[in-house]
Amino acid sequence: MLPRQIGRRPDGRAARIVRDFGDQWQSHASNDGFYGSLELLGDVVGPLVPLSELSGARVADVGSGTGRIVRMLLAAGAAHVTALEPSRGVETLRRNTAEFGQRVRVLECSGEQLPADLGVDFVTAIGVLPFVPDPSALLRAAYRALRPGGRLLVWLYAAEGSRLLHAAVGALRTFTTRLPHASLIALCGALDRGLDLYLVASRRFDLPLREYMQKVYARLTRETRRLTLYDQLNPSYVRYYSRDELELLLARCGFVEIRLHDRHGYSWSAVATRPAREPVQVASSGGGIGS
Repeated sequence: MLPRQIGRRPDGRAARIVRDFGDQWQSHASNDGFYGSLELLGDVVGPLVPLSELSGARVADVGSGTGRIVRMLLAAGAAHVTALEPSRGVETLRRNTAEFGQRVRVLECSGEQLPADLGVDFVTAIGVLPFVPDPSALLRAAYRALRPGGRLLVWLYAAEGSRLLHAAVGALRTFTTRLPHASLIALCGALDRGLDLYLVASRRFDLPLREYMQKVYARLTRETRRLTLYDQLNPSYVRYYSRDELELLLARCGFVEIRLHDRHGYSWSAVATRPAREPVQVASSGGGIGS
């Protein structure tokens, strides 16, 4: 069974998706407050990989955008981060990571083009796979970039636990993917104000996404709340993965020791390992879930 898809068919849409995010990252360059904090990174990956294990590690971050995850990784003690960003947002990424000098290497390319000879300890793909039409190609590239025994860290939207959200986002996306940037920003601002009432109500009642709203969304600034909504409504393609679909996808790409964490009832965090011995021969292209 294929992951649930929202939006038009992904065939030939990769360039459009890159443009979508390029516009987004050029307009929203800030990673202030909780949104860019080490605490939030711990909330995403900590239940699977303690942040202390990133200390001294060499990491490749796929889809780095404005450099938010790159800066988190460095704050956790990563020795070096190779940051990949295929869109025009790469210039924002360079500005936001320039202070770290040689600890960061920026590559203007997609995840499928991740260099195979990096031998890194970790590859991170945080909030990337939902927007990639062919996730198998990206994951195989990640596999080859890892050293034997290296680990992949993934976070993505779940198919489980948020059916109401899927329906609401799907309805909005029938027209938001066609809105001019300024109009979509205004709509996200209005939606955020409306969600203030939901935040208040969710403190008292067991509403859908209550845990996420109280532990994450409520702690974001107004700007990063708008960005979070924009992230859902702007890209021309997005999909949600069930637990079984994600596990199967990672296994088919050669990963072992796959573990998942249900994050706040609406998303999956996952860790998967490139085998330390008898590594699986992974083809450079081909099928798998989503092909």
